[in-house]
Amino acid sequence: VGEVTSCSCTSILFRQESQKGVTYRIPALLYVPPTRAFLAFAEKRSSSRDEDALHLVLRRGLRTGRSVQWEPLQPLMKATLPGHRTMNPCPVWEQKSGCVYLFFICVQGHVTERRQIRSGRNAARLCFICSQDAGCSWSEVRDLTEEVIGPEVKHWATFAVGPGHGVQLRSGRLVIPAYAYYFAHRFLCFPLPCAVKSHSLMIYSDDLGATWHHGRLLKSLATGECQVAEVTGRAGNTALYCSARTSHRYRAEALSSDCGDCFQKQTLNRQLCEPPCGCQGSVVSFRPLEMQHGHQDPRGKDAASTPQSEEEASPPSGTWLLYSHPTNKKRRTDLGIYHNQSPLETAFWSRPWILHRGPCGYSDLATVEEQGLFGCLFECGPKQGCEQIAFCLFSDQEVLNCVQED
Repeated sequence: VGEVTSCSCTSILFRQESQKGVTYRIPALLYVPPTRAFLAFAEKRSSSRDEDALHLVLRRGLRTGRSVQWEPLQPLMKATLPGHRTMNPCPVWEQKSGCVYLFFICVQGHVTERRQIRSGRNAARLCFICSQDAGCSWSEVRDLTEEVIGPEVKHWATFAVGPGHGVQLRSGRLVIPAYAYYFAHRFLCFPLPCAVKSHSLMIYSDDLGATWHHGRLLKSLATGECQVAEVTGRAGNTALYCSARTSHRYRAEALSSDCGDCFQKQTLNRQLCEPPCGCQGSVVSFRPLEMQHGHQDPRGKDAASTPQSEEEASPPSGTWLLYSHPTNKKRRTDLGIYHNQSPLETAFWSRPWILHRGPCGYSDLATVEEQGLFGCLFECGPKQGCEQIAFCLFSDQEVLNCVQED
């Protein structure tokens, strides 16, 4: 119990300092292809509680083949505002300029999320810093709260980004997943608690990060922490897929045809369970390595040997999805990796490949697509899921072969 059982290339990047109470939580992972660098972010806290978050930390890892050499821990003191704690790292890489944007929220003092929801008074600020050298150095902090949210913040009891990574779409749009506790009206200066609900939404930029805006709330279900991935169907049609945390026992999913400004009605996927109160999960899109270098029919050897029409024999252009999340319905244990070969359709998720047996928690995925590799940064521990944050590097074939054998 508490050991990574399916991944042979694993490193513990952040470890709880039990005597001091210092805990590292909320992983976020980014891969920067030109430099072959992994950026592993986390929150440093004086205890495991959310209100005891301090600031963000970073470890850079340089990849050589299937191995990653990790540099020492680096405190990100540029990612701070006076009198605030820094939470929810959410990085994205802009391919044209090579800039890494690291989004996060800064929350006033020790004000809890519950206090903000009850009072209807937001204490969070939307901020980012950026790096032009793959995380070696960082800019000064920029506060986007007024620019992105503006007067609408009076209807947001609080909000957060990610946690986990953002994405850049084919169009060039940068997308940062987020969620807000929204309420429409107040009663005697306070929002009605039953009327304050969490809804996912996207923050985006169409000018390579110069200006930022937010899309519409996903309102048909109460959803929270979310991640998105751009997916392409076999016919070439493209959509933005959203996977969101819920407290309804199952994961929420939604698709957007306009790059994340608006999502169609969310549905609960009964193939993807949530523990009580839910848990954050991660999702990435990819093309299997064999489909990048030559067609292999995903239906298997028997199907591939069957005569096909010219249209059927052409290589599929669709992308697949990979998803990480605790697999136990009752508690946060047994971190699993699922794959989906047809993300624009329903009920196509595989059985999970168990990456980690034992207590676990939040996770974040990153792709090294040209090598058919994935990195996963995840909370785990022998006794509790917040004792360590580990990194694992694995291939798409490890996931597919293990699921097929199962």
